[in-house]
Amino acid sequence: MSDTDPVIVVGSGAGGASVAYTLVNAGRPVLMLEKGGVLPRDGTTLDVKRVMKEGQFKNKEPWVNGQNQVFIPGEYYNLGGKTKWYGAALLRYAPHEFLADEEHQCLAWPFGYRELVPYYEEAERLLDVNHFDNEPELQALIDRIVRADPHWKPDPLPLGLKREILNDEQEAKHFDGFASACGYKSDAEWSLLDRIRDTPAFRVETGKTVNGLIHADGDPARITGVRCTDGSSHRGSAVVLAAGAMSSSRILQDHLAATGLETSLACAPLVGANFKMHLNSALIGFSPFSNQDVLRKTAIIFNEQYPHSTVQCLGWIDGDILGSELPAAVPKFVTRAMGARAYGFFVTTEDGSSPDNRIVSGGGASYPLMDYDLQRIKPAAREHRRLVRAFTVRLLAAGLVGVDKYMGMAGTAHALGTMVTGDDPAASVVDACGRVHGMTGLYVGDGSVLPRSSRVNPALSIYAWGLRLGRHLATAGR
Repeated sequence: MSDTDPVIVVGSGAGGASVAYTLVNAGRPVLMLEKGGVLPRDGTTLDVKRVMKEGQFKNKEPWVNGQNQVFIPGEYYNLGGKTKWYGAALLRYAPHEFLADEEHQCLAWPFGYRELVPYYEEAERLLDVNHFDNEPELQALIDRIVRADPHWKPDPLPLGLKREILNDEQEAKHFDGFASACGYKSDAEWSLLDRIRDTPAFRVETGKTVNGLIHADGDPARITGVRCTDGSSHRGSAVVLAAGAMSSSRILQDHLAATGLETSLACAPLVGANFKMHLNSALIGFSPFSNQDVLRKTAIIFNEQYPHSTVQCLGWIDGDILGSELPAAVPKFVTRAMGARAYGFFVTTEDGSSPDNRIVSGGGASYPLMDYDLQRIKPAAREHRRLVRAFTVRLLAAGLVGVDKYMGMAGTAHALGTMVTGDDPAASVVDACGRVHGMTGLYVGDGSVLPRSSRVNPALSIYAWGLRLGRHLATAGR
């Protein structure tokens, strides 16, 4: 790998930013190509109407599901990727979540938890991961839940939030699902890209949609650059696909189809397969009393009767936020009254891997396909249903009436797994160092590689993978 030619990083989210940050700090040149633009820092990304009701910053590109129905996934294309919009919950996977779990249809990582520990630690430092005390009303609610049934065990939720956010009520109420205007939330742009933005070795171009890979003459398995929809092309010493599990796999699929590698590369059938995105349900509990807590999203609840699942508190909910999810005919005074009494929870269950749950590129001729069916991952679907019912009962016993909503196909915030890492080219797409099996110069740096989705938010593991991949690329060939 040449020290003078740039490493091309496609995508600027958790994985791509981590790779770029590590390479640039090692003195290696990086060209980052981002499909979207730079978000404003004028406060508009905190506006409930623009963000939630109008979806001003959200993806508008249509997809089809396995029944050929058109839908719009909840994706974001902008500098910093989906980390600009995440809830900043940054948890490590547990050691056992690096192992296979056949009963739950979970694949194994090619290495164990200890391999990622130094990168977890580095990511936590870079992202200002903190724990915050539960506010009084949330603590009282958790106490009632735990007192009634000790199987429910709360822990502090590690958050990528600076403590100064407690002094800014607007930001404190609008970090979960909003993009920070002041940098209180640790996303990939604020925490990583801003640190290298003015470094000569780093160049970022926005509005660049990569739609093809460039290969060496006569050798389609040796990647030397990328092509973009605007007609430009870029060459480098290596290419890192970090555009997300729903986009990176389609770029590789199209290359394999165009060059004939889809019939000769051992890993080709698995590109796009094993798609995961967690089973997520929003559960809103309504109390007889108004809720004055502000930060709110400070606790996560485990119950080993549901070993692949967690319940997280959600951030601020009020009438405006609640009203964005309700029909317009519901009067504002009703949504305001409901919002003032609402506690939000996010119920998450790890989905197993099925090769039939997959992302398929339309090749530009048709809409891309997300073929994802819960019938293929029945153990996960059963556990999720049981947990939603059980936690709703616990809330009722604690004095709250719960209403739940399964996020479904559009809830792609945790899209993972379409190019899983592993040692066997017939059972995985990239090796333990992130290089695509059977190819040269092509690496994957995003959540596509994660063999398991775990029972927690995957962002910290994607950051850690990117830091590790960046370290490998920085020393490759030396």
